[in-house]
Amino acid sequence: MMDGKNALIMGIANQRSIAWAVAKKLYDQGANLVLTYQSDRFKGNLDRLVSTLEPREGQSVYLATCDVTKQKDLENLRNLIEEKCSSLDALFHSIAYAPQEALTGRYLDTTWEAFQMTLQISCYSFVALVKALEDHLREGCSIATMTYLGSVRAVPGYNVMGVAKAALEASVRYLAYELGEKGIRVNGVSAGPVRTLAAAGIPGFSKMLENYKSKNMAKKALLSDDVAEVAAFILGPASRAITGEIVYVDYGYHSMGL
Repeated sequence: MMDGKNALIMGIANQRSIAWAVAKKLYDQGANLVLTYQSDRFKGNLDRLVSTLEPREGQSVYLATCDVTKQKDLENLRNLIEEKCSSLDALFHSIAYAPQEALTGRYLDTTWEAFQMTLQISCYSFVALVKALEDHLREGCSIATMTYLGSVRAVPGYNVMGVAKAALEASVRYLAYELGEKGIRVNGVSAGPVRTLAAAGIPGFSKMLENYKSKNMAKKALLSDDVAEVAAFILGPASRAITGEIVYVDYGYHSMGL
C-alpha cells in the first residue's frame, strides 16, 4: 500500500511511542522513512529502534535532528527531505509538551510562559512544520497529527494541554481547507489513553486509564498498535476521501454518556 512512498514521522520517544508504532506499520507496508529526534541526546535511542527494523532492498530510513521550536532545524529538515526523498507522501506529527506545573493545580493558574510554550510546541509546531515542507508535499500527500478528547471535554489534570489540542484540531480543519486544492489531506487522530512516555507526565493517568477501560464500549485497554493501524490507514491512499476530520480511536469512549 505504501511501496516506494516517503513518510516523515515526528515524535518518537521510545519503543512504546505511538509514533514508533506508526513508523513500523508504514515501513512494513513498504514506505521509506524520515524519522526525527529532538537533539543529539535522543539519537542513540532512535538508532537502537531503527536497528530492529528488518533491512529491505529498496527501502531507506533517514534520521534527522529537529527541535520544532527552532526555525533553522525546520529548514535543515526540509533540505534533507529535498536531498534524500525529493517529496513526501505522508507526514505524521506526534509532538506535544507542557511544563509539569501547568498540568497540576488549576488551569486558572497557568502562567503566560507555560501557556505560550505549550501552544508553541503542541500546536504551532504542526503549522510551522507543514509551512516549512509545503513545497515538498506531493499531490495526494496525507498529513496527520495526534490529539485527545481533552480538546473538547474538561479532563482533570489535562489543563493547558486540552487548550493546545483544541487549537491543534482547529488547525487541522484550516490546513485541510487551504491545502485541499493541492490534493493534500490533513486529519487528526484522537486516541484514548495509552501508556506512553508522554502519558506518564499527566497527573492521575493511572486512574484515567482504569476509568477509560471500565467505561469504553469494548471494556478494553487501548494499545499503541491499535492507534497505529488507524493512523496508517489515514496516512495511506485508501483514505483519499477523508480530510479535515478528527478520527476517534478509543473503543467508542467519546460517544458514551458516562
